Amino acid sequence: MAGQRQGGSSERGFAAMDEEKQREIASKGGKAAHEKGTAHEWDSEETREAGRKGGEAVSQDREHMSEIGRKGGQASHGGGRRGNED
Repeated sequence: MAGQRQGGSSERGFAAMDEEKQREIASKGGKAAHEKGTAHEWDSEETREAGRKGGEAVSQDREHMSEIGRKGGQASHGGGRRGNED
């Protein structure tokens, strides 16, 4: 498909910019939202809930990975060796 690299990622727009340029633009957007009064302000309860959900996700991932290890398999997302093999 025109305009796309292998793997389906686009060569245009925000995603194609280098990380520093993305950060600069995102920072401007965040500052503008705060000045306008439309930025989300996290309260302590929302922060606690987000942390709890993140901890659950990590625990589930660890449980899944240990289950794969018990079965003698290898994780399909990065567990293998890459590069030239002699």
